[in-house]
Amino acid sequence: MQPGTHFAFGTHDTHGFVASYTSSLPAHIAHWYLEREQFEPVPGEPGLYRLSEPERDGRRRTRQAVDDLRLLGYTVQADMRVDPAVSASPPRPVRPNGLQERRRLAQAAAGRTTQRRATPPTTSAPAARPIPPKPTYAPTVHLTASGGGRSR
Repeated sequence: MQPGTHFAFGTHDTHGFVASYTSSLPAHIAHWYLEREQFEPVPGEPGLYRLSEPERDGRRRTRQAVDDLRLLGYTVQADMRVDPAVSASPPRPVRPNGLQERRRLAQAAAGRTTQRRATPPTTSAPAARPIPPKPTYAPTVHLTASGGGRSR
C-alpha cells in the first residue's frame, strides 16, 4: 500500500465488497465515514468493513464510496474493479423514450415555415361579445310565510 493512504477498497471471497483503513487515519473517523458509505464492520476482523446488501448494486455503490472519499481529500487505494478512475463503468442501455423526436417536432412547430402562402387567410378574428349594462335597480326578493310551521 502506498504511504499516506487512508482507505483501501477491494473484493473478498467471503464478504464481497470490502474496505479498510490505515493507521494514518484515526479509527473513529474512518468508522464514521465507512458507515456513512453503507459499510459495516466484519465481526472477528478488526479494521475490515463489508458493504451492506452487496447484491443491491454493490459494485456501483462501492465505486461511489471510493469517489466520495477522494472528493473529500482522502487518499484511497482500490482494486481495478471498484476504482472509478481506472475502470470505466459499463455503458447503460439507451431506452428510446421519444424525447428527441418530440423535441425535434416542437422546434419545427415553433420555427417559421419556408413555404409562402398564396393568399392571406379568409377568416377574421372572432367578434367580442358585448358586456350587458349594469341594472339600475336592486332586485328585491319577497319572502312569504308558510302556514305549516310551528307557532311562537
